Amino acid sequence: MTTPRGVRLLGTGSAVPETVLDNETLAKQFGVDADWIEQRSGIRERRVCSRGESVFTLELEALRNAMDNASVQPTDLSLIITASVSSEMTCPSNAARLGGAIGAVPTGGFDLVAACCGFVSAMNVADSLIRAGGYETIAVVGGDCMSGISDRNERGSAILFGDAAGVAILQRSDDPTEGCIYQRMYGDGTDWSSLYIPTRMDEVIEDDGSDVPLGKLRMKGKEVYKFAVTTFQDLAAETMADTKLAVEDVAQFICHQSNARIIESAMKKLGLPSDKVYINIDRYGNSSSGSASLCLDQLWRNGSISRGDTIVMLAFGGGLTWASSVWKL
Repeated sequence: MTTPRGVRLLGTGSAVPETVLDNETLAKQFGVDADWIEQRSGIRERRVCSRGESVFTLELEALRNAMDNASVQPTDLSLIITASVSSEMTCPSNAARLGGAIGAVPTGGFDLVAACCGFVSAMNVADSLIRAGGYETIAVVGGDCMSGISDRNERGSAILFGDAAGVAILQRSDDPTEGCIYQRMYGDGTDWSSLYIPTRMDEVIEDDGSDVPLGKLRMKGKEVYKFAVTTFQDLAAETMADTKLAVEDVAQFICHQSNARIIESAMKKLGLPSDKVYINIDRYGNSSSGSASLCLDQLWRNGSISRGDTIVMLAFGGGLTWASSVWKL
């Protein structure tokens, strides 16, 4: 008979670029008021990669920080899962490159693509793999360099997106109550063209009138906003109902930082207090898979969450996708 396993969060790490892109700079570029950008998005500034920086370099720095925080060595890792939509190459995966860079051999690894849901989905997968018994210690990486895959001359994308990476180190625990106690992953591929990155002309949908270059993100802003508002509220309500958790049972709600107005709308509808919903989009923008992972690291390191706490992670993004993950730390 297999002994039930739990999953323990050993440590976290994150990394952001040094360059700060503020609203004043974008306001001059697009001929709008800086306050207008903040009113629409809740963003005051975001971090963007400069020459020599990339999603890989951010992920590598975040991974090293997490390993140091968790007191683990490269050879302790049995698997690396990297969630990203902006990995430099399709082959090799960034997970494989990260393993090579830190000397984690013969550690396995793969990239997972679920847009802004990437990190939350990867945490769900990692928990399931550890509980199944095949893996002892897994590094879950969430990172994106959105400035590299969005058109910086297109106002809708330029004001929203930033770059960041975060990592969680998970390890098998003898306490089966530790780890993910509830998870859901959903998708609706019928509306995939609301948020997509075509690389060839034959991938561009027929009614797409955008002049965004190939290889850059194309987004139907109004449609995506409507999807996010409705889905986020429904996902949060479903998660709380299914787990029978009360708001006071949750130490922190860690939400994908898509738009502060979307988060605030859900908080109001669900009655979530501001001290339990972490928001850093004002300083970092929307970094896709880097978003929730950055939040997790900042909360873990500043002591807002600790061993024994219950956290709720919620995300939604391109695909279209949405996912939840409830953890007992």
